[in-house]
Amino acid sequence: MSEAPTPAVADRTFFGHPIGLVNLFGVELWERFSFYGMLTILGYYLYYETTDGGLGLDQDAAIGLVGAYGGLVYLCTVLGGWVSDRLIGMERTVLYGGVVVMAGHIALALIPGLAGVGVGLVLVALGSGALKSNASALLGTLYPKGDPRVDGGFTLFYLGINLGAFVGPLLTGLLQEEWGFHAGFGAAAVGMALGLIQYVVFRRNLGSAGREVPDPLPRKAAGPLIVLLVAVLLLIALVLVTGLVTIDNLPDVTTGLIIVAAIAYFAVLLTHRRVTPIERSRVWAFLPLFLANVVFWSLFQQIFTVLAVYSDERMDWNIFGWTAPSSWIGSVEPVWIIALSPLFALMWTKLGDRAPSTPRKFALGVAGMGAAFLLFLPMAGTTGRAVPALVVLFIMAVFAVSELLISPIGLAVSTQLAPEHFRAQMMALYFLSIALGTTLSGLLARFYSADDEFAYFGITGLVAIAAGAVIAGLSPWITRYMSGVH
Repeated sequence: MSEAPTPAVADRTFFGHPIGLVNLFGVELWERFSFYGMLTILGYYLYYETTDGGLGLDQDAAIGLVGAYGGLVYLCTVLGGWVSDRLIGMERTVLYGGVVVMAGHIALALIPGLAGVGVGLVLVALGSGALKSNASALLGTLYPKGDPRVDGGFTLFYLGINLGAFVGPLLTGLLQEEWGFHAGFGAAAVGMALGLIQYVVFRRNLGSAGREVPDPLPRKAAGPLIVLLVAVLLLIALVLVTGLVTIDNLPDVTTGLIIVAAIAYFAVLLTHRRVTPIERSRVWAFLPLFLANVVFWSLFQQIFTVLAVYSDERMDWNIFGWTAPSSWIGSVEPVWIIALSPLFALMWTKLGDRAPSTPRKFALGVAGMGAAFLLFLPMAGTTGRAVPALVVLFIMAVFAVSELLISPIGLAVSTQLAPEHFRAQMMALYFLSIALGTTLSGLLARFYSADDEFAYFGITGLVAIAAGAVIAGLSPWITRYMSGVH
């Protein structure tokens, strides 16, 4: 069982929330600053011609790679959850994950060509996987189960995520325009360094939360674990050397790996001897929420795949005579999140148990995401860079409302539904749903073209609305199986 914060720390609050929220808010802000700052220029770096500072890859392959990479980052949360639960605990996993993230951005900034991309992205994926799932799970331990403040606390936490997501692309985009891609990657490294400094200075605000290892690995298992790790590394090297995995098929391979990992995780959580019958019921309730989250993120993460191309080729970024960088598409939606997060946090906190149930919030979020895609249809008949940035700015408001209905709520409910001995790994399972949706965003991007925009945005939007309707219909069943979690 995870330790509660020490009494002195537990009694200290920040706007009615545990004081540890402030530190986790800050480290997640800087991690997202670095991650989204890098991700919004990554696709352009891959497919821009070498004369423009890029690597000259095929555009479809490059965008598919961005989607697959985003999926791999969230897939690594599985490893992060395991390291936390079996080796060093949540709190230290957050710290060491941030160090690895910083090293990855340094590699992207300093090592040229595909070698830098390979080394840098692997390190960022491993580090982000460790940090993300454990920062969220650690926040969940600061609230007692059933605490009505938890949705409001996670919404404030989500504000930190989006402050970083807003500032990161703005800065890296400007640096990329002025001094090249490697300057943008360097800014991401500096941002993560600032996050680590802040986290270390204020670690005491977390008290003893997350210090305990919930399910320690026996000493006798160390040898077999090392053998397994070496075998996995050799297998990866063999696959790469033989060409079984290429840039073109990486999205398909990633999708398959995530599906297998998700099935395995659900199987473990539903059959493990340390999971009680009530906890098992809650895991079953999580299954349809998992699938709804996949649908949501397969559309939302197209900000970095389809909409990145849309921004570069279809949007008019002229603002009072100055043309803004296309990469700023990554900062538009977080503006709305920053503006709306405090209002949503206040609303959920005030409503308490009178707020819509979690399944109904999920249903509204998925359907809202589909509606946002339908809003692109009026511009589908235009050609060239004819779509005003202001129009997309308002469509992104619908993205933001949908995100606030599902994403921070998903973070919160994952900690509340988690079996006691599998908190971090349950959070990793939640991130697997984002991983699958993110990878699908890259696969779906293959079907997008400026000539087929009406069909593309129309079909994807309607499918999401239908998925939202299904979740709404299943809401009573899901709520019953959640066994007391609102």
